[in-house]
Amino acid sequence: MPFWRRESATPFLLLTPAMLTMAFVVIVPLVFSMYTSFTGYRLTKPDSLYDWVGFRNYARILSDWEFWVPFGRTVLFLTVVLNVEFLLGLGIALLINRVTWGQRGLRTIMMFPMMFSPILVGFQFKFLFNDNIGIVNNALQSLGLSDGAIPWLVDGKLAFFSIAFAEIWMSTSVFAILLLAGLFAMPRDPLEAAKVDGCNAWQTFRHITLPFIMPFAYIAMAIRSLDVARAYDIVTVMTDGGPAGRTEILWTLIARVAYDNSRMGLANAMAYVSTILSILFTWYFYRKLVAARRYMGGAQ
Repeated sequence: MPFWRRESATPFLLLTPAMLTMAFVVIVPLVFSMYTSFTGYRLTKPDSLYDWVGFRNYARILSDWEFWVPFGRTVLFLTVVLNVEFLLGLGIALLINRVTWGQRGLRTIMMFPMMFSPILVGFQFKFLFNDNIGIVNNALQSLGLSDGAIPWLVDGKLAFFSIAFAEIWMSTSVFAILLLAGLFAMPRDPLEAAKVDGCNAWQTFRHITLPFIMPFAYIAMAIRSLDVARAYDIVTVMTDGGPAGRTEILWTLIARVAYDNSRMGLANAMAYVSTILSILFTWYFYRKLVAARRYMGGAQ
């Protein structure tokens, strides 16, 4: 009997469409991009696909200051966004956990920002921070808090703040949802024991509540670090890496090198180097997750 007609072959046959789709959508592009990172491939010169240059692209990246500045800016952006989202998400989760009426409605409302497309959020905040017709400038001037228009998206530092604000607004709910799930899963016995022992609210939170929900926080950080490390949509829509490259991050740089300058080989090498950033952050948060679970007596 042929293999495909045997009963033992049924699982393999059922998985074949998914495996073929995975191969064409993920594996083939991944292998191709890895190959081109070792070539001098340019989109305007198809024959350069066979121009093998070895590690020259990677060596050029390691010595290129124009790559390391966006790399450092991406790390800074990721650090600021993750910490602020964690603090805001923790505050929101604690407040909602104390609500006794309408909690389901609040949880639903809390999820609204993460339902919007990053491109839509970028256009929304680009309008809000516009120099001339932006709501933020008009509100500040109407309240007498500003004498003139503030160049939110023109000044380098303010543009960085504006992009971070948009990213935080869109994704703080990820932290809030996971931390709230941790608060719901928390047993009541340790809290009651702390009250009996005379612990105040801060001591109870610091030594009982916070350690218990930290594994949930590290899961959220691992998820968000992957999103923020490859941020592209919001930055491109709001500033396109400007002004003068002051908000250029890794993936806007990679897109510019690949499509504006047509240097696809060099861009793919940059992409693989930037992947190291995501791997390092994911590994760090995984180690912190394991340590937090070990501290709470959980699985190793």
